[in-house]
Amino acid sequence: MIASLPMYDLPEVRDATDALWAAIAERLETPIPLDRSLPHDESWRRDDLLLSQTCGYPFTHAFAGQLRYVATPHYAADGCEGPHYSSIVLAREAKSIAHFRGGVAAINAADSMSGMLALRLVTGADFFGRSVMSGGHVASIAMVRDGVADLCAVDCVTLALLRQYRPQALEGLHEVARSPQVPGLPYVTRAAAAAPLRKALADVFADKRHLDLLKALLISGLSVLDPSDYDVILELEKNLESIRSR
Repeated sequence: MIASLPMYDLPEVRDATDALWAAIAERLETPIPLDRSLPHDESWRRDDLLLSQTCGYPFTHAFAGQLRYVATPHYAADGCEGPHYSSIVLAREAKSIAHFRGGVAAINAADSMSGMLALRLVTGADFFGRSVMSGGHVASIAMVRDGVADLCAVDCVTLALLRQYRPQALEGLHEVARSPQVPGLPYVTRAAAAAPLRKALADVFADKRHLDLLKALLISGLSVLDPSDYDVILELEKNLESIRSR
């Protein structure tokens, strides 16, 4: 079996991520280490996936019906409310969104809620002259900072982690908009039963011995949502496409 926690695994918090998984694995009585050898989407395809964290867009699209929902963490970040989060649109100039029409968008991935759909929800479907794929939020930020792109959308948790651990990456950038809030990045599995995983996560998050590592990761709580709560992503995308077709 494998486990991965790839979504907020910045080098600055990697020790805390390892410690979080070690605490979860101890409660599950499993000796497997955290796997970083596979691209995140490849680990989600593995039938032996015990636990991972995914973006809401793959969860509702490419991996719908394949990944089993476990729980949704809360983060202590500006833009989060309980299990929900938003994306922050960044630019080099503190101007209205309309100013950037026809410009260049930096998009982390074509299947990203926070970096792709969130940006389209803020700007509209046919706003940009062109887009460039960055491969990740940090790279999108660098493209905007360096003048390769005019705008990018970054999920508020990544932004909060960068503000805390790598503030120089955000120098010269301004928030110009925020996306609608959606359920946050869920923990998922391909195991037959999610209940033991939920209990392990709840136990770890409630254990005061782990307060420091959870604080380092900005984790502040846990919710068990209905998987259908993530259908709001599909609805937002559908509404955007219906406006485009008019």
